[in-house]
Amino acid sequence: MEKKQLILASAMAAVLAVAAQPASASDAAGKEKCYGIAKAAGNDCAGNGHACAGQAAKDMDGKEWKYVAKGTCVEMKGSLKAM
Repeated sequence: MEKKQLILASAMAAVLAVAAQPASASDAAGKEKCYGIAKAAGNDCAGNGHACAGQAAKDMDGKEWKYVAKGTCVEMKGSLKAM
């Protein structure tokens, strides 16, 4: 019985370790960074002197970005480059 518990605990630890990993570039496949569309605290990553998602100070800041489906940024009145 102890061997089964050890295997189960190891499997759970592996699942939790994978879930705790940050998103990678492959997670963004089919997406592009779109600047100037993020709401305050709604950005996907770094910009304007901070390093984390969710730290945009104001709506539609041209230095903040969100991932959107490729080809949709301009339709959303965003930019593919920081403004």
